[in-house]
Amino acid sequence: MDETFSLSLKEVKQDLVLGIVECNKRGLVQSAKWLSELNHGLSDVAVKTGVGKSFENLFAGVGAEEYDDYVLAKSYFDVREYDRCAHFTRNCASPVPKFLHMYASYMSKEKKRLDNMSDNSIVNGNSHVKDFSDLLTTLRTEHGQRKLDGYCLYLYGVILKKLDLNQMAVQIFVEAINAEPTMWGSWLELAPLVTDKAMLQNLKLPNHWMKQIFIGYTYIELFLNDEGIKIFENLQANGFGKCIFIPTQLAIAFSNKRDVDKSIEIFQHLHEMDPFRLDNLDSYSNLLFVKDMKTEMAHLAHKAVDINKYSPETCCVVGNYYSIRADHHKAVVYFQRALKLNPRYLSAWTLMGHEFMEMKNTNAAIQSYRQAVEVNRRDFRAWYGLGQAYEILKMPFYSLHYYKAAQQLRPYDSRMLVALGETYEKLEKASTALKCYQKAYNVGDIEGVALYNLARLYEKQNQIEKAIPALLRFCSNENAIADKSSLCHAYMTLGNFYEKNEQFDKASHFAYKCLDHEDTKREAEALLKTIANKRQQKTAAAASSSSAAAGTPGADPEGDSESGEGKGKASDMDLEEVEMDESNVGRMVDMVMAQDDMLVENDEPEFQQEQAAELENSTLSIIMEDGSDANE
Repeated sequence: MDETFSLSLKEVKQDLVLGIVECNKRGLVQSAKWLSELNHGLSDVAVKTGVGKSFENLFAGVGAEEYDDYVLAKSYFDVREYDRCAHFTRNCASPVPKFLHMYASYMSKEKKRLDNMSDNSIVNGNSHVKDFSDLLTTLRTEHGQRKLDGYCLYLYGVILKKLDLNQMAVQIFVEAINAEPTMWGSWLELAPLVTDKAMLQNLKLPNHWMKQIFIGYTYIELFLNDEGIKIFENLQANGFGKCIFIPTQLAIAFSNKRDVDKSIEIFQHLHEMDPFRLDNLDSYSNLLFVKDMKTEMAHLAHKAVDINKYSPETCCVVGNYYSIRADHHKAVVYFQRALKLNPRYLSAWTLMGHEFMEMKNTNAAIQSYRQAVEVNRRDFRAWYGLGQAYEILKMPFYSLHYYKAAQQLRPYDSRMLVALGETYEKLEKASTALKCYQKAYNVGDIEGVALYNLARLYEKQNQIEKAIPALLRFCSNENAIADKSSLCHAYMTLGNFYEKNEQFDKASHFAYKCLDHEDTKREAEALLKTIANKRQQKTAAAASSSSAAAGTPGADPEGDSESGEGKGKASDMDLEEVEMDESNVGRMVDMVMAQDDMLVENDEPEFQQEQAAELENSTLSIIMEDGSDANE
């Protein structure tokens, strides 16, 4: 898409007015609501209403002899008496009553299926295949005869999608969009079927202003957040700044990019603009949960209950509120209520899986995550949750499969790469695990564990010289490390390494740090004693050697750095020398990582063994060239 494009806001407004009328006539209330919100955002744009085309359109598509049947049927549809609506429009041939008949038949079947669904029913069962068979046959026949308008094509695509005939559904939705570009429902149903950017670019979509919104929305669905942000910011600059849908998508994109503060700021602004809006309120509550903002979560939950206590969004917000209070049983109850109201509510399935994991109910968690994947196969949280669940069950091959799926959806998320590395490590594929840790560090280690895991694995392979640069970099930001046991282990490893290499000042520096922790206190004390003994032996040996050379016992003309004043100077400079060493090794680890990048930048998580061997050889050569001790 061009970053700069021109459009006529008056034409957009006119399209929206006509689209609202057409959708309302056919009972497509969600599309009418979306179009109305977009129209309200363009309230500064003046168009003629009440006369002319928009007024005439109120009666277009309804035959004069069918008008009374249509008005009666539409009133039944509005109060959800779908069978009565379908009965009174069964013989209608004009476009609007004909669609209303098909849509009412579909809604009747869907409502009965959901009403009869038990708690343990799955989202995509096969029972509805038979339910929709008659309607599907009618739609297929009329499609072959080219008798379907854009709205009937939309309904045809929805049924094909429910039957998992996705390839055919994509073709039908594209036809529907070309026939009726302002029918938002068609765009919305098409978006989850787009698997990648190449497929999106190859779709034969009309050159309509709605296409820009669809592309931006789909980019965010595909986690191409930067591209999506550019499009929506461009739309804001071109007159859509007051349309509430645009900032909502920007908030979701910033959330995907882990810019939580920016996303919360946008949601707070939206809440001030439209305080009774429930759409996307679950996403807002998820962000408050991540930031541990319990007071704000409580206010949001009470506000949502006041608005509509029986909406899926409200149940999800209240479930998050109980979750942040660690009341996982009540949280599950509210997520289940949300799913009773909408069995295809993605957030509820995923969040309920998280709660079952907290309750140590792994089997129930797996079931919830599987349902989330059925609803939306691009939900990386569900794939990642499945990987964690099977990891708890000690089934690493299953974990590997699900972690790979999550990593493919979020290729630059270090959490997925670290999880893959740990799984490869359990499967004794050390070289592949090393690459995963290295790539996790390269893309920005969110949890701060990639370097530690990398060093620990090098230690297991008795390649301590490769582990030291990673450990020094890991320890360089000790205040940000939450796992103090890992930090203590890193300190002790560094202390022992420098002690063996007779760099006693550095060894003492790290040993003293371990005295603050009970787990390593005794080991650190023993190391300090060893260092003191070795220093004494070295001092005595140096003094004896110096005296023998000068012929005067006890002389020390050079001033041994390990004794007297020289020793004091060395002690004073311990920290400075270690910091200098960390700086040098930091540059060295950057060189190592840069070399690793050449091999892992374009790799998928399934790495080749030959490339792993090549990486180890190149890494070793870099370390040896940099002057570090290498015993291999």
